[in-house]
Amino acid sequence: MSDVNERRIELKSQREVEKLRASNRLVVRVLREVAEAVAPGVTTIELDELAESLIRKTGAEPAFKGYPSGPNPFPACLCTSVNEEVVHGIPSKRKLREGDIVSLDVGVRVDGYYGDSAVTVAVGRVSEEAEQLLQTTREALEEGIRHAVEGSHLRDISHAIQTFAESRGYSVVRKYTGHGIGRNLHEEPQVPNFGSPGWGPKLREGMVLAIEPMLNVGGYDVMELDDRWTVVTADGSLSAHFEHIIAVAEDGAEVFTRGVNPTEEMDGQGRGD
Repeated sequence: MSDVNERRIELKSQREVEKLRASNRLVVRVLREVAEAVAPGVTTIELDELAESLIRKTGAEPAFKGYPSGPNPFPACLCTSVNEEVVHGIPSKRKLREGDIVSLDVGVRVDGYYGDSAVTVAVGRVSEEAEQLLQTTREALEEGIRHAVEGSHLRDISHAIQTFAESRGYSVVRKYTGHGIGRNLHEEPQVPNFGSPGWGPKLREGMVLAIEPMLNVGGYDVMELDDRWTVVTADGSLSAHFEHIIAVAEDGAEVFTRGVNPTEEMDGQGRGD
């Protein structure tokens, strides 16, 4: 069953898929270097400045800075969301502290095509609660990727993420979702992190998706701060966010953003199985 107009989903050609591989290879390099720079005493604006320098040095464009056009565009290249901040945290002079966790989300535009990925990293030594949250969110992302197979339904991905997270005692943020990506940063379809299996459009070769679970230690309710960007957990509990860009294929998803996490291979590609 489908809950979105499938005609609005753009299937990518092989040429476009290669362009998206290239843009996401750059995302991997940038995000890896930024993650390695995270340490107690470092400010989030310093991380943003590093990301912008790395992106512009290649001739690429930051995807987030100035997005979207109109009032109140995002003012930075990097989203830095600390502890109870879920997504869209604005970099500032705030110094990271030992025991914090920080989500780093970066996007680029290369030759007209977008790359996007996120990772949540520990600042020094963190609590067991924080470490378990990070591990479970990483694993929930992998569970979703395993279901991104041609012929399955979009909500099979969503259901896999939700059931994995909830079976381990975490809640899944419902207000924000993954998305299609290509010549636009956000395209159809939306990719929720919760739902019933067998719903949504059928997955087809040529679909390129951002899968990005956001898990909370407490409840799934969130709220937006007065800056109209930063999203926090309503109950003040810790939150983690990981994101990969994948291309749907018959024998399993091709993951364009492998290598962001320290335990992954650095080539930026790999199957989700």
